[in-house]
Amino acid sequence: LKYLLLTCCVCEHAFFVVSSGVPVNSRVSTKIQQLLNTLKRPKRPPLSEFFLDDSEEIVEVPQPDPNTPKPEGRQIIPVKGEPLGVVSNWPPALQAALARWGATQAKSPALTALDITGKPLYTLTYGKLWSRSLKLAYTLLNKLGTKTEPVLQPGDRVALVYPNSDPGMFWVAFYGCLLAEVIPVPIEVPLSRQDAGSQQIGFLLGSCGVSLALTSEVCLKGLPKTQNGEIIQFKGWPRMKWVVTDTKYLTKPSKDWQPHIPTANTDTAYIEYKASKEGTVMGVAVSKISMLTHCQALTQACNYCEGETLVNVLDCKKDMGLWHGSIMNRIHTITVPYAVMKACPMSWVQRVHIHKARVALVKCRDLHWAMMAHKDQKDTNLSSIRMLIVADGANPWSVSSCDAFLNVFQSHGLKPEVICPCATSPEALTVAIRRPGARGAPLPARAILSMGGLSHGVIRVNTEDKNSALTVQDVGHIMPGALMCIVKPEGSPQLCKTDEIGEIVINSRAGGTMYYGLPGVTKNTFEVIPVNQAGAPIGEIPFSRTGLLGFVGPGSLVFVVGKIEGLLLVSGRRHNADDLVATALAVEPVKTVYRGRIAVFSVTVFYDERIVIVAEQRPDASEEDSFQWMSRVLQAIDSIHQVGLYCLALVPANTLPKTPLGGIHVCETKQNFLEGNLHPCNILMCPHTCVTNMPKPRQKQPVDVGPASMLVGNLVAGKRIAQATGRELGVVEDQDLIRKHQFLSEALQWRAQTDPDHLYVVFVLRGVAVCTATCAQLHKRAEKITATLMERGGLNTGDNVVLLYPPGIDLIAAFYGCLYAGVIPVTVRPPHPQNLAATLPTVRMIIDVSKASCILTTQPLMRILRSREAAASVNIKTWPTIIDTDDLPRKRPPHIYKPPTAEMLAYLDFSVSTTGMLTGVKMSHAAISTLCRSIKLQCELYSSRQIAICLDPYCGMGFVLWCLSSVYSGHQSILIPPLELESSLPLWLSTLSQYKIRDTFCSYSVMELCTKGLGTQTEMLKARGLNLSCVRSCVVVAEERPRLALSQSFSKLFKDLGLSSRAVSTAFGSRVNLAIGLQGTAGPDPSTVYVDMKSLRHDRVRLVERGAPQSLPLMESGTILPGVRVIIVNPETRGPLGDSHLGEIWVNSPHSASGYYTIYGEESLQADHFNTRLSFGEPHTLWARTGYLGFIKRTELLDASGDRHDALFVVGSLDETLELRGLRYHPIDIETSVSRAHRSIAESAVFTWTNLLVVVAELSGSEQEALDLVPLVTNVVLEEHHLIVGVVVIVDPGVIPINSRGEKQRMHLRDSFLADQLDPIYVAYNM
Repeated sequence: LKYLLLTCCVCEHAFFVVSSGVPVNSRVSTKIQQLLNTLKRPKRPPLSEFFLDDSEEIVEVPQPDPNTPKPEGRQIIPVKGEPLGVVSNWPPALQAALARWGATQAKSPALTALDITGKPLYTLTYGKLWSRSLKLAYTLLNKLGTKTEPVLQPGDRVALVYPNSDPGMFWVAFYGCLLAEVIPVPIEVPLSRQDAGSQQIGFLLGSCGVSLALTSEVCLKGLPKTQNGEIIQFKGWPRMKWVVTDTKYLTKPSKDWQPHIPTANTDTAYIEYKASKEGTVMGVAVSKISMLTHCQALTQACNYCEGETLVNVLDCKKDMGLWHGSIMNRIHTITVPYAVMKACPMSWVQRVHIHKARVALVKCRDLHWAMMAHKDQKDTNLSSIRMLIVADGANPWSVSSCDAFLNVFQSHGLKPEVICPCATSPEALTVAIRRPGARGAPLPARAILSMGGLSHGVIRVNTEDKNSALTVQDVGHIMPGALMCIVKPEGSPQLCKTDEIGEIVINSRAGGTMYYGLPGVTKNTFEVIPVNQAGAPIGEIPFSRTGLLGFVGPGSLVFVVGKIEGLLLVSGRRHNADDLVATALAVEPVKTVYRGRIAVFSVTVFYDERIVIVAEQRPDASEEDSFQWMSRVLQAIDSIHQVGLYCLALVPANTLPKTPLGGIHVCETKQNFLEGNLHPCNILMCPHTCVTNMPKPRQKQPVDVGPASMLVGNLVAGKRIAQATGRELGVVEDQDLIRKHQFLSEALQWRAQTDPDHLYVVFVLRGVAVCTATCAQLHKRAEKITATLMERGGLNTGDNVVLLYPPGIDLIAAFYGCLYAGVIPVTVRPPHPQNLAATLPTVRMIIDVSKASCILTTQPLMRILRSREAAASVNIKTWPTIIDTDDLPRKRPPHIYKPPTAEMLAYLDFSVSTTGMLTGVKMSHAAISTLCRSIKLQCELYSSRQIAICLDPYCGMGFVLWCLSSVYSGHQSILIPPLELESSLPLWLSTLSQYKIRDTFCSYSVMELCTKGLGTQTEMLKARGLNLSCVRSCVVVAEERPRLALSQSFSKLFKDLGLSSRAVSTAFGSRVNLAIGLQGTAGPDPSTVYVDMKSLRHDRVRLVERGAPQSLPLMESGTILPGVRVIIVNPETRGPLGDSHLGEIWVNSPHSASGYYTIYGEESLQADHFNTRLSFGEPHTLWARTGYLGFIKRTELLDASGDRHDALFVVGSLDETLELRGLRYHPIDIETSVSRAHRSIAESAVFTWTNLLVVVAELSGSEQEALDLVPLVTNVVLEEHHLIVGVVVIVDPGVIPINSRGEKQRMHLRDSFLADQLDPIYVAYNM
């Protein structure tokens, strides 16, 4: 290919001798053609696509660090637990144990429940537990349905809905179900219809096929009800039948009824729920034999004796709280509910002291709370405890809680060796537990591990940096009768090396058997066969995944360093959510946030996981405290964990979704974060530091290849030169017509003589034609104005006169009055009476820049110009002569001026561009008559036609259509001022219907007003008889990319009123040429293409299919007008481009403006914009630069002459593009993404500030949603545009300035932002 391009460059001059124009299909020598044919077609985009844009190229994948620690040990050998002992009198099933104690030890206490103050409420004996469970079992099987149709059969699943504060009722229900051989599914009490996780619980109930729920009378009364008193349908739940299990509602079994207690087998005994990392709730089925074996293993490991007392602070419905409170050993369990712990954190310690309990079952937080509250207690004694089981001892931060608790309570009789951390999982039940040590024996050693090593899954002892070390305690040995391996958490279950962190997998008869009703997920969790390094299975025994990450230390002690569900995988490194929580809570001052109310999770943004921390802020924390704490947390996590935080958010107290036992519901919090429902009160985003996989910035290559070579390269690659031409304007033969049409002033005089009564304009206000004018009336009014100008103005030929009128016929008459007098009219939008401070300076500026000698206006406007309010904004003493034209004397001018040549200046067209630049362009008589002729040919405008115009008449195409076109073509114009739509929205559409208009012109702001304001009223308008089926073409006049979504919405909305889906199209004009493209009557319908946005940023055009990722739909900007030529040019090299390139649109046309009207001649700019030449290809043609980027595509459609149609697509203004990371971005694309990010974003605008991208978003919702927008805006721009947002500014609706054409004034907005005049709701600087 290099050789080929070189050959092309050498042959360059030989190629193009044939024609003087830009060649389209030059002949290529046969030698090169053969060479081309032999080249195999590349798999990537062809030669012309100079860059590769696959996602591997786009996202720079971080290369593995060569210094990353790697595991070096040998492969781990499975670890065996001690054998399960054989006990002679062990019951055949758990129910049998209950039957035995119920009969032989009826008075023995089974369970004591506490009231809210921590005092005993009731004690349930084994006799009572047995008799009530028996009654419940009998009732469930015999009393719920009829004998022939019982509601429950053995094996059915039943939900148990009991609060934690009523353990007695729960126990009766649980054992009653076991006796009835139905399967209990304990769940939490739903508090509201939208409860955190309620939908997921619904999924669990559905997957387990539950349709019956048992509950207590008190609990049932507390459930939310409908107005009829029925229990509401909880979100996502199946329909439920509720059964109350209080003793008074139960039936005593008949004498001959006995429960069936079979020997424990593999049938399911009960189902325990478990929430996955994604928030899905699944049911782990525990078989009867597993339940019995697990009780036996716990009895052996904890050395339980008959009749011991146990204090339980955990949830009695699941996990350790259910397993240890076992009836197997006739233990007396004292349960301390969560509500009691909140009111009195020392209550469990007091219970141990009072009952001389041998075992206590707690979590770290219970140790922490008791330690904080112990000051008031002097006489507590904990010497009776032989085992203090710490249920979350596997947590990295449990070590400090255990040590601190021991430190405080050792003086109260607590022995160091009784602290027994353990590790459990819903799938494997108890995995490992530390057995109590012998008195005085040394305590087990701890592991001090390097955080860096852990993040790479490797065990390395930390010796240097105290801060980045993690101290973990062992959780003892694995359970009796179990076999354990450590396997890699991702991919196939390969055995780890001895110094590698992996997932603990267990084979045991005492574990869960499956996820109920979910066979697919079950296989991957409960039937895992570990493989060795070579990938071969190590045996045939299936293991269960526990979801715990850890390793085996010396002496086969088990160490757990985290959970799979808390694992955050960022850039290939693992971080544990609990470790990050611990680091955050170690940062002072902790008084900013609540200790236990912090959620850490990761969200996938831009091809990697990003860490988010959300915490509840204390009400008394000041904003300064909060930001100080947040920035310290960022630094701490960065230095200790070597990972950047993506977002740190603080929410008001008690607003995070809670789990029933008071923890934070992380999945729901994450969901709220992603949906924008979190409502933070403080937020810090740090995308700059943590997004490290950005694509490399594009380096602009030095232009060694000249434009000529580029051209040849395009031709060789089979690309045409991107150019298009409108049809011929044709030559006017008739001298009379030439005279009539050369000057518009003469055209009006001619029409006034030949057809004086032809109704020329109709001016519509509030649905009524308030003012009409025939040709003769318009001519006479213009003459009066001319006479006044000559008399009072003291003007010379060629002086500039400002026309300051509201939209109406006066404006048109004043324009022609100026032409008759030989002065140059300058139309200016009048100032807004209610907003003089903002609008009058623009008027003043145009008057000053145009050096106007006189102002023509109406009496009310003249009073405004001289008012005191006006004086506050501008100097009113220096206005030029002001003439009001309301009551003019009936005078005719002595003569009507005729310009000596058609190249003379006709009028000045002033407009403020979207970048805030005020530019006036000079329009000659020749240009305006050619322009009118071009529009007449394109739209077939004859004197019999009517067109409706709803545009502002002050500049551009709006002015041409309002004031010039109908005088030239003789058609009738119906004028509707867009401002009138604010008071009467349907005015434009009802006028179209009333006059049966075929062709109408409007602006995007008019279309948007109708779409937003009338969208819901189509039925009413239809009933009023509004019918749009007459409309053949509705042209939106714009100087921007066509707004496809708005056009489509408009077409769809008013389809019911008869509007054709093909009617709407867009015209395109610019400052240098007011009308370039306009959808005519003869050409094909406007086409829509989908282009690849990634290519567009590289100034390339690559067409893709609709719906392709990163595709952008673009609509053609009308058909090129007659007499107009358009070419796409590289703005840097000024060489013509091929049709696969994005370039600047240059235009050659007899109706281009003749230059800028400048005060001090900026000739260079003049020549550059209006009379510029291509650097290669067609050196003699003069072109005007539009300042807009676009491309041309040859379509399959045929134009009027039967040739294939060349469509012009406008992409955006060159001045407004954002150069970021070496690529070219169009603000509208980023804004479209931003507006989609959240329902409360009404409008948005973007600009750059010192290389930072600033996004301003208008908030239409409540202010508490303001900070929700910050992460969502950052995410969407990163995902869709590969850019990091530097600043997000949230403002009130209406702050983003919009000009009369409905275009955003981004540069005005930028100036206001820099001058701190936006009055924002919130500004987030993404650090």
